[in-house]
Amino acid sequence: MPLYSFHCAKCDSDVELLVGCDDKPACPHCRSKKLQRLVSRVVAPGKSGGLIKAARAQAAREGHFSNYSRSERRG
Repeated sequence: MPLYSFHCAKCDSDVELLVGCDDKPACPHCRSKKLQRLVSRVVAPGKSGGLIKAARAQAAREGHFSNYSRSERRG
């Protein structure tokens, strides 16, 4: 599943979510369905240790662990 950026019209927050192309997610902050998909910059393919570390730190701050392997996730 791709990572998309969204803006919530109700609580004015920006979030990144892993969702399917046709999914209509709810805002993780206010549960509103009024999310607008934002245009994101394209990142060159490849695995950079710095990118992975930054993505994991952001995920931990936001309380989701979708970019961790199953063995690394909290039980």
